[in-house]
Amino acid sequence: MMPEYVAEKFDVVVIGGGHAGCEAALAAARRGYETILFSVQLDSIAMMPCNPSIGGSSKGHLVREIDALGGEMGKNIDKTYIQTKMLNTGKGSAVYSLRAQADKNRYKEEMKKTLEETEHLVIRQDEVVKILTEGGKTTGVQTRSGAIYPAKAVIIATGTYLKARCLYGETIIHSGPNGMMSADGLSQCLRELGIRLFRFKTGTPARVDGKTIDFSKMQIQHGDEKIVPFSFENRAEDIWREQVPCYLTYTNEQTHEIIRQNLHRSPLFSGVIEGTGPRYCPSIEDKVVRFADKQRHQIFVEPEGESTHEMYIQGMSSSLPEDVQIALYHTVPGLEHCRFTRTAYAIEYDCVDATQLKLSLEFRDVPGLFGAGQFNGSSGYEEAAAQGLIAGINAVQYIRGEEPLILDRSEAYIGVLIDDLVTKGSKEPYRMMTSRAEYRLLLRQDNADERLTPKGYAVGLISEERYQRFLQKMEAVAKEKKRIEETIIAPRAEVLDFLQEHHSSPIKTGTRLSDLLKRPELTYEDLALIDPNRPTLPAEVQEQAAIQIKYEGYIRQQKQQVEQFQKLEKRRLPEDMDYDDVKGLRLEAIQKLKERRPASIGHASRIAGVSPADISVLLIYLEQRKGAK
Repeated sequence: MMPEYVAEKFDVVVIGGGHAGCEAALAAARRGYETILFSVQLDSIAMMPCNPSIGGSSKGHLVREIDALGGEMGKNIDKTYIQTKMLNTGKGSAVYSLRAQADKNRYKEEMKKTLEETEHLVIRQDEVVKILTEGGKTTGVQTRSGAIYPAKAVIIATGTYLKARCLYGETIIHSGPNGMMSADGLSQCLRELGIRLFRFKTGTPARVDGKTIDFSKMQIQHGDEKIVPFSFENRAEDIWREQVPCYLTYTNEQTHEIIRQNLHRSPLFSGVIEGTGPRYCPSIEDKVVRFADKQRHQIFVEPEGESTHEMYIQGMSSSLPEDVQIALYHTVPGLEHCRFTRTAYAIEYDCVDATQLKLSLEFRDVPGLFGAGQFNGSSGYEEAAAQGLIAGINAVQYIRGEEPLILDRSEAYIGVLIDDLVTKGSKEPYRMMTSRAEYRLLLRQDNADERLTPKGYAVGLISEERYQRFLQKMEAVAKEKKRIEETIIAPRAEVLDFLQEHHSSPIKTGTRLSDLLKRPELTYEDLALIDPNRPTLPAEVQEQAAIQIKYEGYIRQQKQQVEQFQKLEKRRLPEDMDYDDVKGLRLEAIQKLKERRPASIGHASRIAGVSPADISVLLIYLEQRKGAK
């Protein structure tokens, strides 16, 4: 046992330097609170141990929301992308999602540099092994060396490092991702604090030497010509650069047969792996078993960066033995002679049952202790960063004795993510998807600034200069929207010709430009030909005005749904409420409500085991309680 000594006092301690830890530490330090971030290895700060990309379907929404609140991930990928693409453009704007391939090394280098240059923030290589408490409240941490760091709030963002082990075939390595040191000391302390832990599993594919790939057998995948920044602070022309291509190929029956013949050698199927894996990001062997009728699976070949030949083989994550991995990779067109630089592996790690958290991400039974990222049972860089930002904000709110920032399901994908984890829990790594958001027409990636910038400004993470630019943009959108609604288009010959060319019905009388924009076959860009008085405006102003008009009816309908939802969210439930005293509640509901301590009637209604009848009982009880006062 190392001798104990008090090292240095901080306001906030962040445990872990992954995507959650970085956002948490920056959020606390930027608000002027003395913060220290511990990482078992400083070289792993903001590391991308899996796919070399940021964003994607629904995840792009999270990144833009992080940026709108004053987080760093969007700015960092804008600095370090090597390819960018807007996904789902064949569908409605509600599900458009921005995705960028990252230069992995540059991404983590730029993020580490940002941390190092941030005032009030210290980064330290050490392993935290104990959470210190007094009277049930968090008072600091202790490291493996015996150093004690008193603190007012602690954020656990251990990612996939907590009691981690990597597996492929019969090989088991007790380490974190990419051979980094695991963090083995904290789990026992958490259990002693009464915190329930799960064992989860995720995986990653092999990396191969790009010089040994035959790209001529693959389909080239270029980025978009039009650059869309992740950060609302950036302009496309300021971050433009030459893009690097990716490639598409496919598995085949030969690939699948090798997998089927060797399933008994996979720790996933032999029972060696204890953790539960992600349903929506399965290994290649899992895909072959679960989708036995599919003759092939997509494989994307993605550069890991501009200064390396390593390529990431998206879609081929595996825990099969190395010799089997090499054999099955060699069956894929273009990879017949590929040489591995890193073997694929599965990784198991400890994480927390997130139903023990409040919506603020603070542990209900350990005041001042917060959880964020994959420690909370989620999967993905973006989900982690979003939680880290909220945990960092709320750690400061806790210290200040102020109300936490809680985003509800109608305000942000971040709200959906946290509400799902805390209210419903997850028995497998949670992945954000657009289908999880009931109000996704309102929660578009293009309007994240409109929804969340005022909140970021209120907590001090958005500068005055940026906030004033945001207000000017909103004013310009409102002005252009009003102009479109008031502009009358006469049925002139050139207008009728235009409508005919676009297969749109002719007009017989003067028609509002806004009514033409609502036609599905006409876009804002198309209408420029018959809109001679259109002012020159920034692209983002044009986009917002056009979307708000084009989808006006749907948006109005969804806002009405949100109003109903918020009525239940605003019916607050006292934290010290005695559910045993509420007559008419079923025993299961009493048990779940006592365990979860929901913040509102709406929150309670989403807890499994609480029925609509139980909600009616609670509403009646609140009315009677109100009347009694």
